[in-house]
Order: sequence, then C-alpha cells, then structure tokens
Amino acid sequence: MAIPSFQTRQDGRVMRSGPVQARPDPIPSPTQTPVVEMRDLTMQWGDRPVLDHVSLTMQPGERIAVVGPSGAGKSTVLRLLAGLQLPTGGELRLFGEPQRYLRLDQRRPPDVRLVFQNPALLASLTVEENVGFLLMRLGRLKPQQIRERVQQCLEAVGLDDVAEKYPGQLSGGMQKRVSFARALIDDPDREEGAMPLLLYDEPTAGLDPVASTRIEDLIVKTTTVARGCSVVVSHVHSTIERSAERIVMLYGGRFQWDGTVEEYRVTDDPYVVQFRTGNLRGPMQPSDH
Repeated sequence: MAIPSFQTRQDGRVMRSGPVQARPDPIPSPTQTPVVEMRDLTMQWGDRPVLDHVSLTMQPGERIAVVGPSGAGKSTVLRLLAGLQLPTGGELRLFGEPQRYLRLDQRRPPDVRLVFQNPALLASLTVEENVGFLLMRLGRLKPQQIRERVQQCLEAVGLDDVAEKYPGQLSGGMQKRVSFARALIDDPDREEGAMPLLLYDEPTAGLDPVASTRIEDLIVKTTTVARGCSVVVSHVHSTIERSAERIVMLYGGRFQWDGTVEEYRVTDDPYVVQFRTGNLRGPMQPSDH
C-alpha cells in the first residue's frame, strides 16, 4: 500500500509532494459504472417521506457534499449508502449492484467506509488495534504486515508516534484523525483498481476554524490516498466548499439543486441563496422536529 506524502501550504491547500496513482476521471466514460445510483428512491417513516422519489448518480472519483437544513434527511442518505437502512421504495445501486439487504446480511458488502461525527474508537484497544481492526479480524495478514499498514495510514494523517497509545490518551482532534486513518485501511482481498466510497458525517461539527481546516484537508487527502470518492454531510460552509467538488441541496424530501462548488457560490437559486446566507426568508422553513 503506497501512500504519498503531502504538504499543507500557507494558504491552507494540501499539495502532494510524492507520487500518487492517478485518480479516475470523474467524467463518465462508456465503460465506467456509477458508484451510486438512486432511482426513484423513497425512504418513508410513517406517513412522512424523508426522501420522496429522488434520483442521483455519482460517478467514480467524485467528491459530493449533501447539504440542507436540519431534519432534511441528509443523515438518512448516509445510512442508506452505508447499508444501515434499506429504502422503502425505488432502487439503490452501489458499484452497479442493487442493494436489497442490509450490510450485515451481505456476504460481500460493497467497500463503503463511514467516518462518524464522533471518532467511535474502542477505548479498550490501542490506536494500532483500532486502525487495524478489520485486518486483524480477517486474519489473512501476519501481525508485522498489519503493523506496517497501520503505521502507513497513521503517517498519512500526520500521526506517526501514537500507535501504542489508547484513545483516552489523545486529544479529541487526534482521535478524529485516527478515525480517518482507519478509513484508509484496505481489505487485502480488494480487487486491483476498486474504489471505496467514503462517507463523512458532520466531520467538523463543534470544531474551531483552524481545526476545521485541518479536517477539511484530511477529507480531500484521505479520499485521494484511498483512491476513492466521497460524500460529506455538513452545515459548515468552509467544509462544504473545501471538501467537495459537487454540491446537492436536499429539502422537502427532494434534491432541489445540484451543481459544482463554483456554481454554488454564484447561483441565484432560492434554496441555495437562503442556505448560503442563513436568511429566514425563502422556500425553506425551520423544522419543528
């Protein structure tokens, strides 16, 4: 597993300083299979649809941010993609395969990696054991091989001397970076050229601006190093604009707007303008839930 080195410039942008395998072109070609396909998908709780006959296609290499007010259903999108829930109607395909069973019920689930808002580390395990948990559970690699892979992943997120520590000995920001390192761990049976889908749930919630910038850079870096694609759910404008290339606005159970970050900054679409400015006037009303 070759992990390139990165440097952060004074303007906050992450630049590669070492070789990295070229990422897939996000522009679809006739031979590319979409990573995500939602076809007329519905997710309903009681009489209220959280997602109402939505359709969305995500191509290999894309970085998408799903935005919208609280209660709009953004976390539901992540749970569906993570295989923690099944839609009540329509179809969801991941890497071309229809998702008819929950992740735990699939013999070979798709390579989807969820980075929680909370680092979700096991307090009784060391950092090395947390990051290498998947490889240890599979039991196909020798301990030294696992140790080397874990160390590479830790170094990729700027942590090179914490492998033997426990989560409780780390700061909150360091714990979050450990969770990013965990998302870099590859299944040894992963097919050559396979692309993981990384899901980030409110990754900068509650962080100060400087810490947020570091995490935003890590989102881009982790996705690049993993040679994957990503979906970020966030309310934080800097996170939305720095970590994504494409933005999808969710409200009222529908995707109301879909465009690039550049288009998001200048569009006069009323949903985007209201979200961007935080204005109470507009098509979106505060949730009562």
